[in-house]
Amino acid sequence: MTETGAGSLAEMLDERQHLLEIALWMFGSAATADRIVQETYRRWYALDDEERAGIAVPRAWLARVAGGICLEMLSTPDVFRPSGTAPERGSAPAPVATGPARRADAAPQPSGQPGPRKAMLDRHDRVARRFAAACGAGDVAALKAVLAADALVVSDGGGKLRASVRPTHGADAAARFVAKLLVGPPGTQVTVESVNGRTGLVLRRAGQAVAVVSVSVAGAEVTAVWIVLNPDKLHVWHRR
Repeated sequence: MTETGAGSLAEMLDERQHLLEIALWMFGSAATADRIVQETYRRWYALDDEERAGIAVPRAWLARVAGGICLEMLSTPDVFRPSGTAPERGSAPAPVATGPARRADAAPQPSGQPGPRKAMLDRHDRVARRFAAACGAGDVAALKAVLAADALVVSDGGGKLRASVRPTHGADAAARFVAKLLVGPPGTQVTVESVNGRTGLVLRRAGQAVAVVSVSVAGAEVTAVWIVLNPDKLHVWHRR
């Protein structure tokens, strides 16, 4: 299995939750569980491409490694186990803030900007909304139509999701990758919002942000897609 075959965002989130539940069951501590999951993914990324490709069922491999780390920690006398009430089974630790971020509840409104800049923002907004509509519909053909022939997709799992660590190139591959990654199960909400001052996308499940997407635009096409999946960077986008 290759990195680009890592699966959909929903599958990766379920995979991470499964690992957290293993660690929470063993230790009853969200902080310790998060450390165990981070170490599990660190060991995954420490493998070379050939070793990862040789793992037929990555989820099972990750579960075995997480269980092994739990046993390693249990056998260490001075293992750090924070005191306090154990969280409910299945609860995930709160992400840690990694820096300032800004969220808008609506896409930027370009009106009032000087002529050339307003035209640029208007064009970006139109193209980004076409991209968002294609993502929301899971329409690979529509995605391919809005992507430039040499489009680039870069995603960041922050070592906490088994996301692709290599950029995806070309409209066809990029469209298939984006559709597989971003089209979630029923209940996944795709909204158009301001991301870094320009029109972008935010995906949420049960009010919790699971991905933030920004795009680069040239003419009437999307030339690059930047997808943030790292849970530590998404907490400010959660609905409250």
